Amino acid sequence: MNTPLRYKGYVVAPSARQLPNGLFAANLTIGTQPGAQHSFDELDYFFEERHALAYACRWARMWIDQQRRCA
Repeated sequence: MNTPLRYKGYVVAPSARQLPNGLFAANLTIGTQPGAQHSFDELDYFFEERHALAYACRWARMWIDQQRRCA
């Protein structure tokens, strides 16, 4: 588990879980306050944990930017 980050008022908590086949699943939780959060599991799969974490961070920024654009 990585330390949660802040991006444009959101708390972003990326994580990577190793699967039985050796790949790492990129997972993500995005929230604005306790109880108001969105979880995204297995966004994609990677051979290295750091790549899964980086992907989850990029995905979070795109999701947050899209939410703010639609608001």
